[in-house]
Amino acid sequence: MEQQLASILDKYQHNPLRLMDILIDIQESAGYISEEAVGYIAPELNISRADVEQTRSFYHFFSKKPTGKYSIFLNTSVTAYMMRRNAVARTFEQEAGIPFNSVTRDGLIGLFDTSCIGMSDQEPAAIINGKIFPNLTPFRVKELIRDIRAGKSMEELVVEGYGDGENSNEDIRAVVNNNIRKIGPVLDPRYKPGEVIWDILPKLTPEQVIEEVKNSNIRGRGGAGFPTGMKWELCRKAKADEKYIICNADEGEPGTFKDRVILTERPKLLLEGMVIAAYATGATRGILYVRHEYKYLKTYLENLIQGAHERNLMGNDIAGIKGFNFDVRIQFGAGSYVCGEESALIESAEGKRGEPRDKPPFPVESGYLGKPTVVNNVETFCSAVKVLLNGGEWYRSFGTEDSTGTKVLSISGDCRYPGIYEVEWGFSVNDICEMAGAEDIQGVQVGGPSGSLVGPGDFDRTLCFADLSTGGSLIMFNYSRDLLQDVVLNFTNFFIEESCGSCSTCRIMPVLLRDKLKKILDARGVKKDMDDILAWAEVLKASRCGLGQTASNPIISSIRNFKHLYEQKIRRGTEYDTGFDLNMAMQDGMAATGRFPVTQS
Repeated sequence: MEQQLASILDKYQHNPLRLMDILIDIQESAGYISEEAVGYIAPELNISRADVEQTRSFYHFFSKKPTGKYSIFLNTSVTAYMMRRNAVARTFEQEAGIPFNSVTRDGLIGLFDTSCIGMSDQEPAAIINGKIFPNLTPFRVKELIRDIRAGKSMEELVVEGYGDGENSNEDIRAVVNNNIRKIGPVLDPRYKPGEVIWDILPKLTPEQVIEEVKNSNIRGRGGAGFPTGMKWELCRKAKADEKYIICNADEGEPGTFKDRVILTERPKLLLEGMVIAAYATGATRGILYVRHEYKYLKTYLENLIQGAHERNLMGNDIAGIKGFNFDVRIQFGAGSYVCGEESALIESAEGKRGEPRDKPPFPVESGYLGKPTVVNNVETFCSAVKVLLNGGEWYRSFGTEDSTGTKVLSISGDCRYPGIYEVEWGFSVNDICEMAGAEDIQGVQVGGPSGSLVGPGDFDRTLCFADLSTGGSLIMFNYSRDLLQDVVLNFTNFFIEESCGSCSTCRIMPVLLRDKLKKILDARGVKKDMDDILAWAEVLKASRCGLGQTASNPIISSIRNFKHLYEQKIRRGTEYDTGFDLNMAMQDGMAATGRFPVTQS
């Protein structure tokens, strides 16, 4: 074991900043990260054992116990359940002979639940030893377990053809489809990689690049909508010996998968956007932070970065511009939704727990390693390339006055054409439903669980920063769905599972809100329970980051837009009910002590 650990540490030059990569490699090679491994690598990295343990214990895909020779992670997102996830899960358990979140006695198979894996357009989907298996059925599960028991390799488990586009590239070879339904000006493939870097950057000063981006009025596409040009300008003006560009490709919002498609089909566009940002801000190093679920793209992306170096699109004196040096490395996450928050992502990239930082200072002042850092979304960097190629005025010709340009949407749920749609800001929810072939729709989740669940009365509202803002996800639900049970409860459980636990508000309040919701769903609720939910949710606004601040959104937006569903379930004529059952509360204690109350006949 020591020889293998030593090799991994040598690979990352015993750099504690690469702790995430070291733990990922240990997890993949051994199937778990043992106490012995933690004890070995801590002194080798000159950090405490507690520093290693805090990182190991934080991320979903790290385990201190063996996860099986074949580790199967089945998605628990709402779209997976909509596409018969329960039947698939039951078949996995029956065929493997174990319940979920356990490993067979022979150590061959491990079954685990996991949050959304970015495959909402092809559910139910599972990750087996890093390889994606979408569109699962009970029959396909039986085939998989049969072949695993027969000792087949991961490549032999694949019986379907590889997916469309670059998914069939020899560096990817994934059974995943892009499902690109509508291409707009940003994703338009009629683009020559490197054209902006070679032909335009040498003619512009960094300040002129920033002015063009500001002129486009492009705002961050990750959800917050901060003006991109202003962010770059702040970083440019910051005084420091080193600056960083970080691309946030950690899309963990259930229902979102647009970045997966861009990373697969337009990665050169993304990388060129990072180079442009580096030129504008004076950054010399970049990090492409990619969620763990997309690790199957690792070789493909690394080879593209190497190719960029060979073409002088990265490295030293890029495109002949003296002193313009910039390089990008890939940092994979290990399963944590909160790492989508920019400061939590930076903490993770530094090898730590992905806990959000207090602000201020903001990353443009003190980010990665305390240096000025620009963190932008995948789509934002791609858009910046087209802005420089065609001009800020051209970009402003799309969208609305306050929401210029286009938005790449991830559409899933009850529709005939789930997939990726690039549309101009200003489309209505009705427009999107019609494009996706969604009929008889009861509700649409706009912006994922942290967004809003809207009903038909809001379908004429427009998608833009001034009205319905979205990071890119829309999930449709028809009238066959129980919105409260199937959707709201699922999303609330997601927030509880993904909380980093740092803030007491986020650690405690979503659990209390879920208990109130379950009480209502169990037909034991009263009107005061709804009042309590609305009042208690206000406490979450004191949370440090967006996860905690929006954790109540699934319940709050459903009460606001689907109040009648709650009113159908609460009891009439009962003003107050704590929901407390003394006998039920005592069951565990009585079972543990063997003491039971004596009843008189």
